[in-house]
Amino acid sequence: QVQLQESGPGLVKPSQTLTLTCTVSGGSITSLHSFWIWIRQPPGKGLEWMGAIAYSGNTYYFPSLKSRTSISRDTSKNQFTLQLSSVTPEDTAVYYCARGGRADAYDYRGQGTQVTVSS
Repeated sequence: QVQLQESGPGLVKPSQTLTLTCTVSGGSITSLHSFWIWIRQPPGKGLEWMGAIAYSGNTYYFPSLKSRTSISRDTSKNQFTLQLSSVTPEDTAVYYCARGGRADAYDYRGQGTQVTVSS
């Protein structure tokens, strides 16, 4: 069974870049037709898709955050990473990494990590 674990800072200052890493076990991020996804949930709101990196290394970003989002991977460590630049308090959310068979749907998800943007 695939397991995903998010890691990164719980507190980030405004204007900084948030970097989160997802460590995957029980499956490879290069497995054919797999997509590795970042999602977030702001307080009191629904899930918001941020982007994904495919098994091929191709990346996909959702329009609302595309200008500030970058997703990369380290296949030697079976990890993929989210970078979100120029954060504001509106970026405060629980951030999840997930796996799916396409960029906008998942079947496995990590437990999530709380990120607060505050000075």
